[in-house]
Amino acid sequence: MFQLWNRSGRPVVLTEMNDGSVNQSSATRVWIPIGAGLFLVALAVSAVAVPELRPLHFLQALIYVAVVILARRNNVFALGAGFTIAVAWNCLEFFGPRLMQAGAVMFWSFLHTGHVQHLETMMVPIGGIGHFILMIACLTALFHQTTDTKRWWKFIAGGVLVLGYFALIVAIARPR
Repeated sequence: MFQLWNRSGRPVVLTEMNDGSVNQSSATRVWIPIGAGLFLVALAVSAVAVPELRPLHFLQALIYVAVVILARRNNVFALGAGFTIAVAWNCLEFFGPRLMQAGAVMFWSFLHTGHVQHLETMMVPIGGIGHFILMIACLTALFHQTTDTKRWWKFIAGGVLVLGYFALIVAIARPR
């Protein structure tokens, strides 16, 4: 048995299920932080390599920090935000400048030559992998939310809110 304390100071007991997991899914406890963490590493390295990206990447990092913190509290809005920002960003990369493919080629070149070219572009596939993990983990955590009858509305609302925030920070902090 595991014992945690709730906000009122009373002990909360989470019981083990037959498969050894607790009633908070491993998607929320493990995979959402891993997916978000990979993307945060990609953002940080890109911001170091290209200083003009620092304001945008700082504001964008706030999304992933909020998703991790709120998802651990079983907040469905956070699951919608995490899923939506991951899908939106990966779609922009696949159908836009194709930096994910270019980064993979540069990484392969680095493995063969030992020479790093455009470190920020090499980080794009890492961010993309993080987003794929985040998408699957957010959906998995959503399907474990069986008690919330309005979960789909909250999930969609979280997605709409994160897209609005993302559009705002791109308009404000995008390098010119």
